[in-house]
Amino acid sequence: MITQERSRDLGLDHIRALAAFMVFSWHFLHYASGYPVPFEGAPSIFPLSLLDEGHTGVALFMTLSGYLFAKILDGRTVNYLAFLSRRAIRLLPLLFVMILVEGFRQYIVGADILAYLRSLVSGIVEPTLPNGAWSLTVEFHFYALLPVLLYLGRKSPALLLGVIVASVALRTALFIKDGTVFWPAYWTIIGRLDQFVFGMLGYQYRAVIVNEHRRAAILALTFCLFYYLYDRLGGFYRMPSFPSPSSVWIILPTIEGIFYGLLIAYYDGSFKHSHGLVSRSVANIGKFSYSIYLWHFYVVFIMADLIQRYIIDISYYYTGQLWALISFLALVPFAYVSYQIFERPFMKIGLSYATDKKTNLCADRALP
Repeated sequence: MITQERSRDLGLDHIRALAAFMVFSWHFLHYASGYPVPFEGAPSIFPLSLLDEGHTGVALFMTLSGYLFAKILDGRTVNYLAFLSRRAIRLLPLLFVMILVEGFRQYIVGADILAYLRSLVSGIVEPTLPNGAWSLTVEFHFYALLPVLLYLGRKSPALLLGVIVASVALRTALFIKDGTVFWPAYWTIIGRLDQFVFGMLGYQYRAVIVNEHRRAAILALTFCLFYYLYDRLGGFYRMPSFPSPSSVWIILPTIEGIFYGLLIAYYDGSFKHSHGLVSRSVANIGKFSYSIYLWHFYVVFIMADLIQRYIIDISYYYTGQLWALISFLALVPFAYVSYQIFERPFMKIGLSYATDKKTNLCADRALP
């Protein structure tokens, strides 16, 4: 059986870079009760609300995962155990190193190490892993459900809409029961499943958006206006308080999944992405996005605080956003080193897990 190597998709790496920057900006701008940039209001340049509420970058990452696996596995048989082993080999080395570093840090500051170890064990099910790694728990829950989702999608992509309906119904029931659904909607598969599934549907129904430039522009404009309104009404922390009791969390994961799924399909399928310097540079940031995501917690808050105290007042949103970009780019060389040491050596290890039904070739694609 011949292994067929495929190059990375530049367009999808561009999207990873954007998602990483969104999350970084969110932490840089608002890390301590709205410091250094206050929570009140929203940027008058309304698309920037997606950066002001940059937590939505996590939704973009998760929708992209659904899209990517639908694209890779389309029309192919899957060795599920090989798939899980490849994902574990790809993701766990860097996660393990970060967990060790965080454990050492907690020991140095005199934290309760037993409590930290318990959080690692519970992190298999609950969102308790450190430094944003809670999202990997959700990702692995998605992998556990993937065979069922693939089966439904191959029977009829419309069946996946039933998964969305069930997910929204569950969140509605939890909201009626508890008066809030913020925690499961944001931190667990109960909310994030919509984004994975709409990523898969974005690929399955890509024909409705690919090369439809006017339709995509209207879609992007609508989503930006929605997030601008969401930001104006208080957003993540002020709708009206934290944790939010707002019913918007019943449908927010669904809305993010719909828009991101279609816009990812549009960007991936409508353009032949350049291999020029700018395109490749942005794609490389996307390639390093996993390292950026796990390591940035150690520096992003310090960066914002030092800039605010000793360089310039960044409490004005636009100044803060500019410095968020500068600080983000300063982190990229360190992410590159992390990628070379803790990610790249493991990317070719493991069995091929997807076989093309027609050609009998093993199809392997470099994954994030």
